[in-house]
Amino acid sequence: MRGEQRFIVEGTVTLGRLVEASRFPVESLFLAENRIEPLKPLLAKLDELVPVYVAPQYVMDKITGFHIHRGVLALARRGVQPSVASLLSTLSAPVAVMTLIGLSNHDNVGACFRNAAALGAGAVLLDAASCDPLYRKSIRVSAGTALSLPFAHGGDGAGMMDALAASGVEAWALSPTGGEPLHLLRPPERLAIVLGAEGPGLSPNLMARCRRVSIPMSPGVDSLNVAAAGAIALSHVFSLRAAQS
Repeated sequence: MRGEQRFIVEGTVTLGRLVEASRFPVESLFLAENRIEPLKPLLAKLDELVPVYVAPQYVMDKITGFHIHRGVLALARRGVQPSVASLLSTLSAPVAVMTLIGLSNHDNVGACFRNAAALGAGAVLLDAASCDPLYRKSIRVSAGTALSLPFAHGGDGAGMMDALAASGVEAWALSPTGGEPLHLLRPPERLAIVLGAEGPGLSPNLMARCRRVSIPMSPGVDSLNVAAAGAIALSHVFSLRAAQS
């Protein structure tokens, strides 16, 4: 849970990301017996002081209270998390960051991380109202990218806009209607794709502080899933920059 110093990682793919590509220290592992052999190469990369607990699947299910069908759990430590401003100061241009405001659905947050990692985003920024990207479901949906892609989590939308402006980052707010067509725009060197929660979206005050951008859609459909909209916007940026390099 947010505020606690530890979090759970579930599954083989996410464990691999935790061990090989994350900044988070592994505290312990809890594995079903049948997972030991296939995980030996990965386990060899752990610090020898990290305890690995092993039990039959039925014992593991009893301890956790539900069926761990992947048979792989890890406990990791969060450590010190960066602020939005400090994270932005580490990113050199050209860069795009995905900015999430008010996203309370773990599946959407996890999908946004996966899309951001796949499409070249340098970081993800989340306000305090957005759910924890280190919740185990968010990590799983992100395919482990929430463990490796830099992120900052905290503050409110207005503070995030202030930090983006102070860092010379232009904010594009995605809106179903009323914005400039995405496909006609060329991205600046430092860009933030700003996404609000499905339904309420971004507040008028926040929208007024951004460049309003829309993705053309077929008639009769009012909006895209927030993770899909972010992916389309990042793909546009990624493809233009790739063509220029």
